[in-house]
Amino acid sequence: MTAARALWTWVAVCAAGAGLVLLSSGRDWFTVTYGARAVPVSAADVAPALGPAAWAALAAIVAVLATRGVWRGIVGGVMAACGAGAVAAAWAGSRPAAAASVAAEHATGAAGPAGGLVTAAPAWPVVAAVGGLVLLAGGAVAAVRGRRWPGMSDRYERSGGAGRAEARGTGERALWDAIDRGADPTADPETPDVPGGPGGHGGPNISGGPDGPGRPDDPDTSRSF
Repeated sequence: MTAARALWTWVAVCAAGAGLVLLSSGRDWFTVTYGARAVPVSAADVAPALGPAAWAALAAIVAVLATRGVWRGIVGGVMAACGAGAVAAAWAGSRPAAAASVAAEHATGAAGPAGGLVTAAPAWPVVAAVGGLVLLAGGAVAAVRGRRWPGMSDRYERSGGAGRAEARGTGERALWDAIDRGADPTADPETPDVPGGPGGHGGPNISGGPDGPGRPDDPDTSRSF
């Protein structure tokens, strides 16, 4: 696998992990029933760190694409910390006692934390924990191997270098073509060759002579009659 493909595979996997954490952070994890009244308890109540951890991980993915070298390793460490925080929050929020305590605060006139029937939705804490583990592993990979991955500016640098090389090659070909035609490649193309003038060859002498300035030397006009 090439470095570029490895980078974009990492981006897709980490984005999926952050998506799992973000998805579970907006769901109800418990329902606490007090008699005929049911009080839903969401992830935001029992695991409020999940949402910020997911958004921070998404920002870290963009930062890995925009950075290189040591900074990319630092960003990978930040992402690993976000993943570990998501796993810890999912574990802490999955306890029924935490849900009962939150529901007792929301339910007016409830008998207390132990007075309600707690019904859990165990899938969402598991989803959050899996997403957190993916982020933890992705951050570790970025910290260790991220320096080998290409950056966003590499493509533009390669295209710019190729354009300069092509222009340089075109100029050299034009130089040799001019030499093959017998032309002077160092001469100004806008200045025509004037016979008898600077850069010209041959032609009559019009610089003045015994017959007057500006007149060509004509042996017939200098003949005596």
